[in-house]
Amino acid sequence: MDLVWFSWSLLLLCIWGLVYAALKSPESRHEMLLVSAWTSLLALTEPLFVPAYWNPPSLFGLAQATGFDIESFIFSFAIGGLAVVLYELVIPVRHESIPWTSRAHLYHPLALVFTPLLFVASTLLLRINPIYSAILALLSGGCLVLAVRWDLRRKMFLSAVIFLGLYSVYFLTLVISAPGYVERVWDLKALSGLGILGIPLEELMFAFSFGFFWSGVYEYALFKRLKRRK
Repeated sequence: MDLVWFSWSLLLLCIWGLVYAALKSPESRHEMLLVSAWTSLLALTEPLFVPAYWNPPSLFGLAQATGFDIESFIFSFAIGGLAVVLYELVIPVRHESIPWTSRAHLYHPLALVFTPLLFVASTLLLRINPIYSAILALLSGGCLVLAVRWDLRRKMFLSAVIFLGLYSVYFLTLVISAPGYVERVWDLKALSGLGILGIPLEELMFAFSFGFFWSGVYEYALFKRLKRRK
């Protein structure tokens, strides 16, 4: 049984655990757990990616038999929590509720509804590879968040860069420990064919766009704003 995907997803979960343990704020820990739980549901989109984007051998052959796999739930759980709190790991903050008179309450459903709809629509109607649909939806959703919540710009842009850096190092562990795995599992012919240090360009684009949008989703969805702790 090929356990590369399973082992690699567990490695990310270990990184999640280290970051969770390093957080000093109970509030940030709660945020990380809550967003991770939400994000794990993204694994339900895996049939759109298998085999159009990649086709990883999975536990019990679930990915090939059903399109779903256990590893995707672990992976999605981990990246969601990491993307939302990496900024807070570097810059201690606290959250405050936004008054109901704020325009954020009027427009806040926009990005939360538009982003998944754009992903599904662009994948099914435009017939482009789902990874490009995901990148487009995440970047567009992030811009919509900023249009309503410009106060989140610092967290979102810095989180995108930090998450990209972390994800790049994480992906390199796969390139080094399992030579040829990327070429065997990813459908590189359906992609740009470009990459850096063996990492497909699309993975790097996804990491940046995911960190950009997902880092602000907690504050955006729950009407919170950040205040730096002294």
